[in-house]
Amino acid sequence: MTRPKIAMIGAGNIGGVLAEQAAYRELGDVVLFDVVEGMPQGKALDMAEGAPIAGADVSITGVNDYSGIAGADLVIITAGLARKPGMSRDDLLNTNLAIMKQVAEGVRDNAPDATVIVVSNPLDAMVYTFKEVSGFPKNRVVGMAGVLDSARFRAFVAWELGVSVRDVTAMVLGGHGDTMVPLVRYCTVNGIPITKLIDADKIDAIVERTKGAGGEVVGLLKTGSAFVSPAMSAIEMAEAILRDQKRVLACACLCEGEYGVSGLYLGVPCVLGAGGVERIIELELDESERKAFDASVDHVRTLVDSIEL
Repeated sequence: MTRPKIAMIGAGNIGGVLAEQAAYRELGDVVLFDVVEGMPQGKALDMAEGAPIAGADVSITGVNDYSGIAGADLVIITAGLARKPGMSRDDLLNTNLAIMKQVAEGVRDNAPDATVIVVSNPLDAMVYTFKEVSGFPKNRVVGMAGVLDSARFRAFVAWELGVSVRDVTAMVLGGHGDTMVPLVRYCTVNGIPITKLIDADKIDAIVERTKGAGGEVVGLLKTGSAFVSPAMSAIEMAEAILRDQKRVLACACLCEGEYGVSGLYLGVPCVLGAGGVERIIELELDESERKAFDASVDHVRTLVDSIEL
């Protein structure tokens, strides 16, 4: 049985953690791609030398040419500039747009059958760009955002209550940015709604912290943005796809009528399995949730409308 081939496009901080996790969890053979000569090769060699300790029998290589990702089953894209303090994800649009166009062509020409997870910011615009340029079917192009936003929400709730993070479930929908929609009504601790456990003002504070969580990390680091939590989020999606787990996760999916939205990538709950995005799950939203979701949709649409392909 041949192992799946997983290509990481971008060998920076997120790409490095992704490659390490994918290899050490034995999800498949890993290829780390970057335009910087020596960097993907160096990181790959370092990881490969750690593989005996992790007990991971996989191949880990680094390449500077797209031909090295030939035949990849799964591609995870982190290429692009990271945020600096004071920047929003949207500020990265023009620079990362040019990068994403090149990446989409490289993946299309060398790994035409791959399922693709996009992590690059601004997320909703970048995953849309990849889909448009590559021409891949919508089920094989998905964005990582909701898993990360939901994980941050879960962490803050668990810390507030002093309970295991494993017992907190959460769902964050909409665009990956300041307009994201953490669904308080659907957040539970082992089935118990958090509204029964946490005061309303504290819940509001947690919601606001979740929306600004990426910026909080950027502000502290000063020279980069979050990389471990985004990588762990993308790995959860990768594992769901490669191992056909049928996980229900919030991901940026192409909506074609769902939630009353057409032609946009937005964070919605979906079933992730071997077929990629196998279906989108439509939740009932109350009036305030719908209003917040629609505002998020409008923001993403404005961003996408400014893209020139």
